[in-house]
Amino acid sequence: MTDKRVVLTTCASAEEARHIAHELVNRRLAACVNIVSQVESMYRWKDEVETAAECLLIIKTTAAAFQQLRGVLEGLHSYDVPECISIPIDEGSASYLDWIAGSVDAQK
Repeated sequence: MTDKRVVLTTCASAEEARHIAHELVNRRLAACVNIVSQVESMYRWKDEVETAAECLLIIKTTAAAFQQLRGVLEGLHSYDVPECISIPIDEGSASYLDWIAGSVDAQK
């Protein structure tokens, strides 16, 4: 088990996805954010089944930065209840995990 995390969220538009991704990397809360465009989401909202075209963000960060990342994400996001799911990275390439560690600084 490492202290690295993958965080998932969806966004309403590519513009919003790029803005959030840029802010997370710029603030050193994420080493990298992949933007997967045009995912279709089906979900229950206000007791109705909804379908939406969204962008998925795959965010690479550390456990230490997660709380701050979540706060920034919630502040920037247009959704009332934005997805913010943290998944532990059990193992990975040592050089890639080191790069994440060197790229993320939750104190800045």
